[in-house]
Amino acid sequence: MRNETHRTFLADTDRWLGDRFTAAWDLLTARPVSLYAASALRIGYGLLYLVFLLREFPHRDEIWGPGSPWTPELAQELFGQTGWISVLALSDSRYWLESCYVLALVTSALFMLGWRTRLMSVLFAVVVTSFHARAIFMTDGGDNLILLMSLYLVLTASGRRWSLDARRNRRKTARAASAPQPAGNPLADRLRDGRTTVVTAVHNCGMFLIAAQVCLLYGSAGLYKVQGGTWGSGTALHYALNLELFRPWPVLSQFVDEHTLVIAVAGYLTVLLQVAFPFVLFGKLKYPVLTMLLAMHIGIAVLMGLPLFSAAMIVADAVFLPDRFYTALARYRREVRRRRDRAAPARVADTGGVPAQGGPGGAHGPQRRPAVLPAEHKDTHGRPETTSAQLPSERC
Repeated sequence: MRNETHRTFLADTDRWLGDRFTAAWDLLTARPVSLYAASALRIGYGLLYLVFLLREFPHRDEIWGPGSPWTPELAQELFGQTGWISVLALSDSRYWLESCYVLALVTSALFMLGWRTRLMSVLFAVVVTSFHARAIFMTDGGDNLILLMSLYLVLTASGRRWSLDARRNRRKTARAASAPQPAGNPLADRLRDGRTTVVTAVHNCGMFLIAAQVCLLYGSAGLYKVQGGTWGSGTALHYALNLELFRPWPVLSQFVDEHTLVIAVAGYLTVLLQVAFPFVLFGKLKYPVLTMLLAMHIGIAVLMGLPLFSAAMIVADAVFLPDRFYTALARYRREVRRRRDRAAPARVADTGGVPAQGGPGGAHGPQRRPAVLPAEHKDTHGRPETTSAQLPSERC
């Protein structure tokens, strides 16, 4: 009896583990998840790095070029210790810098637009890594996050939505549907199915890495703040608002700093949101938490002058919005456009048959009816005579 119970328990355990393994495998390989979120990340980080390169265009020589105090020799020495690599450190020529800079601008723009996304994602990761490693002592948290996301996005199928690749694939599918279908090859079908499974699994793993990275970032930042005495006393934001390096608007910073209660509540709420963030991702609290984090990052960008860091975090938060959220936004936009078109006044039909009449004001000026002369009558002696009925003013 005891052996029978033991065997039954083992069989139930094996069945439970098998079901869980099958469910995990189906989740990994059945379909790609969060395609709209991956496209939002591609557009966001491509645009951010393009804006960053355009902003630093006047200072490119002092940061990455021959005018930089951090020479390629020093960079190569640091690379030997850290394992970094940069194509910018291959030469100290100005022409090499200009060529790499133009290539970086073009790569960022094409990656944002989703043109040949697989190739552009690799080139974008090389560009971000090279520029980051060449001037590593001039980077901040926003640059580090963009670097990590550029590496993770290589694994994702970020060109399936909102891209030039997606538009080209739709046109190709429409042409293939109208053309006669050739006889299928079993070996080619198997290879195609295997490739689809591998691409789907790699994409899902990449999106999981991005989500895990953002959770780790928020959780570690919150736990680090808990250890500090200033965050516990609610005075951390007061000191941050009085740092000269992070006061782009001194008057605004001073105005906010005068409200001590608001400063304390904002500090405690920041710690609470960051620590609780990984635990609210699978419930309905996710959306209000993401909204409050959006407001927090906007406040950091305005009050502390860190727009690149705030924008990088806002784009990273988009990974937690499901595809149904983006499709619902698209439906809402179409509905608003349809209502606006329905409420717009109807256009007046053009009569088109009557030409404009001329007048003292021109072709479109005030028009007058042509004067009608009174009819002339002759009396018995042959002289003209006008009746009083034809000239009313004479009756008066």
